[in-house]
Amino acid sequence: MMNWKIIFLCFLPFSIFGQTLYNPQVAYESPGGLFDKDSLRSIYVDFQDSNYHSILVDAFFTDPSYRIPATLTLNGISYDSVGIRYKGNSTFCLPNDNSNPKVPYNLDFNYWIAGQKLIGKKKLKLANAWMDPTFVKEFSASQIYKNYLPTPEINLNKLYVQGNYLGLYVNTESINKQFVKKHFDEKSGVLFKCDPSGMFCDTAGSPPSGEPNLKWLGEDSTSYYNSYTIKSDNGWEELMDLIKAINLTPQDIDSILNVDRTLWAFAVNQVVSNLDTYNGYYIHNYYLYQTKDGLFNMIPWDLSESFVGAIMGFSYFNPSSVYEYNPYFGENSSDGRPLTELLFSNSQYRKQYTAHMRTVINESLDTAVVRVKINNLQSLVSNAASTDVNKGFNMNDYYNNVESSIFTSWGFGGIMSTIDARKQYLLSHPEISLTPPLVSSVNVSNNLLTTSVFNASVVELMATTSQYNSKFQSFIMNDDGINGDVTANDGVYSILMPFVGNTNVKFYIRSQNNDAMMLSPERAEYEFYEYSTISGILDSPTSINKKLIKVCDVLGREVNIDFNATLFFIYDDGTVEKKIIVE
Repeated sequence: MMNWKIIFLCFLPFSIFGQTLYNPQVAYESPGGLFDKDSLRSIYVDFQDSNYHSILVDAFFTDPSYRIPATLTLNGISYDSVGIRYKGNSTFCLPNDNSNPKVPYNLDFNYWIAGQKLIGKKKLKLANAWMDPTFVKEFSASQIYKNYLPTPEINLNKLYVQGNYLGLYVNTESINKQFVKKHFDEKSGVLFKCDPSGMFCDTAGSPPSGEPNLKWLGEDSTSYYNSYTIKSDNGWEELMDLIKAINLTPQDIDSILNVDRTLWAFAVNQVVSNLDTYNGYYIHNYYLYQTKDGLFNMIPWDLSESFVGAIMGFSYFNPSSVYEYNPYFGENSSDGRPLTELLFSNSQYRKQYTAHMRTVINESLDTAVVRVKINNLQSLVSNAASTDVNKGFNMNDYYNNVESSIFTSWGFGGIMSTIDARKQYLLSHPEISLTPPLVSSVNVSNNLLTTSVFNASVVELMATTSQYNSKFQSFIMNDDGINGDVTANDGVYSILMPFVGNTNVKFYIRSQNNDAMMLSPERAEYEFYEYSTISGILDSPTSINKKLIKVCDVLGREVNIDFNATLFFIYDDGTVEKKIIVE
């Protein structure tokens, strides 16, 4: 069997003629919102009870949902009777055990005053970055995650309590009804936080019991109470149906789980070395939300341990074991993760997961791009960080841990060193390095869809009319010279668009060979193309309006696609891709 590799010397995105590209990024806030990344705001909290700290520490252990009132002031505007409690696990326990007042906060503006919001949000969650010398790991990870699935927004704020500067905090968007309404256009579905009930303080650093591992524990819902926290009015039966399908009726999994959204979550977790989640070292830090189409969607949460974070459970002075963490971890029953075992054992799902990892690697692991974003944010907050006397690290660590690992009592992975090492390992992985097909154009005209695909054995149109952007159906595309296909075996695949008479068909192209898969657009099913079969008229974004005209060699001569030669793919919008296809 031939082993092909395509080397992109200069990448320019290929173009799609005709259809609209759905862009979920419009759900995220514009500048000026509560999570404006270019603003450093000062938040002032004043408790009515001067003994607030002792009250909240006691409540953390005895009644974690208990809140006390305070007044919060931002930009000169005061908000009365804000319900406040402490939050977190290790990030609460570690500073508290050392009598450090910089613990994480959970603030509810709607708790006593119905409808009260802070810049449109009912809740505010302030993390103390206790395990992050840089203060920016969670923010940097969120900038990657949100390209591929619904993700909490993040920025940094200064916190003053009783008039005293407590420190620089990470402001993280709550996953609640507001969040799911924003991303799923509904808010009445079943919502679970998947996190153990145990506390770091009580377990001496050991993983707590009651892992949300999605193992079947029987028909009694109380068996799941220590592993999952319900955030909706009801839903235990629905969660148990999901767990039952994973463990007992796996053939039904795509009828109750948004498999693609889950594969995206797993892919990003692995690429950014976030091992503090389901398919990582510790099983926790994710949410599940069931939309009205009956499918559960996995939502990432607490990204502070991305880029390795604290190297817990590994040799602190040998981080290579983390950088080379198995991207298919969880595929064996001994790993104790029935969902990854199920999905990775399915060849189709496994190829799609691998394709997602390639996309994240190629799009989001450019250290030059990541470094600029980090430098901009660190420059914005550097004074706030330097004057934070309660932070867990010094300013040398603040800057140095961006580039490289640091080692104190624990090890803390560097952002850039982790990206470089992880990227190198993943790109050389024998499964990830397999060559997928190449999709060079997609065109819809008069309800006929055509796509140019190189090195594929199967090309499918994946389409749906679901308002929930889910349950895509497969339609085989052909290169046989009939049914609208002009020339057989020329690499141009055709199919008549399904769902004729529908005003909104959502679709993407799935192409694969024996080794690997490629999607178009590559972020499918989170992004996809939209088309009306009624009008046959499609509004095309300016960024994707081109088609391949010809292929030339280095002397400008038009040639056929060949191996081991420098080729120039020339498109009708004037853009050029320089490639070498290695045999």
